[in-house]
Amino acid sequence: MATGRNHRPATRSRGIPEATVARLPLYLRALTALSERSVPTVSSEELAAAAGVNSAKLRKDFSYLGSYGTRGVGYDVEYLVYQISRELGLTQDWPVAIVGIGNLGAALANYGGFASRGFRVAALIDADPAMTGTPVAGIPVQHADELDRIISENGVSIGVITTPPGAAQQVCDRLVAAGVTSILNFAPTVLSVPDGVDVRKVDLSIELQILAFHEQRKAGEDAAADDGPDPAAPPVRATSTGRKGPDGDMPAVMPA
Repeated sequence: MATGRNHRPATRSRGIPEATVARLPLYLRALTALSERSVPTVSSEELAAAAGVNSAKLRKDFSYLGSYGTRGVGYDVEYLVYQISRELGLTQDWPVAIVGIGNLGAALANYGGFASRGFRVAALIDADPAMTGTPVAGIPVQHADELDRIISENGVSIGVITTPPGAAQQVCDRLVAAGVTSILNFAPTVLSVPDGVDVRKVDLSIELQILAFHEQRKAGEDAAADDGPDPAAPPVRATSTGRKGPDGDMPAVMPA
C-alpha cells in the first residue's frame, strides 16, 4: 500500500513516528482478540508475536504512548486497547462514504468489521441512476449528483473510492471539494490531492503480484533442492593437498 501526502494527524504532532502509527492497528487487533478471550495481561513477547513484530520494537512503540508495562506482569490488555483506540481516534464514531457501488463497493458496505472498529458506513454513492434507491447492506444508494449534500449532511471526513480507474480522480476531486480530508482508494490509479488530504491506496493486483514473486522464489528453491547439484557445473576431481593422513595423501575436491 502507498501513503498519500501531507495531512498531519495529532499523533505526529505529539512526536509518534509514522512507522509506529502504522503498527498501532496491528497491536490493537491482537489486543482485541485477547480481550475477547478475557485475557487480563500479556507480555511484550507474546503480544509482539501475535502482531508479527519483534518485542524490542513493540516496547519502543509503546514508550511513545507512555505505556511501559509492569516487570514480571506485562501489559494490561484492556488499558492498552483503550490507549491505542484513543490514539487512533477510534473512541469516536467516524462516518464513511463509499463511492462506486459495484461488486467491491457492495462487499465493503456489507463488511461487519467497520462498526466494531469505530467506523460507520453513512452513505453509499453511485453514478448509475439505476442504482439510486437500491438498498445495499440496508443503506439506500444515492446518486453521485448529490455527493456534496450527502457529505455535508452526514459529516463525512473519510471517503472510500471503489470506482473504475477512469472516474477515480474526478470522484476524488469532488470528495475533497465537499470537505473530505482522508481517502481510501481501491481504484487502480494514483490520485493527486492537495496538501491537507491523506490518501491510502489499496491495490489488490499489486499485492497479488508481490505474493506471486515470493511463490516463484519458493518454487525455484524447492526445484533446486530436488534436482541436486547443477548439471552445468564443471566436473570435480581429487587432487593432493600435500598433507599426509593415516592412509597417505589427503585429497581435496577441486574443479577439473
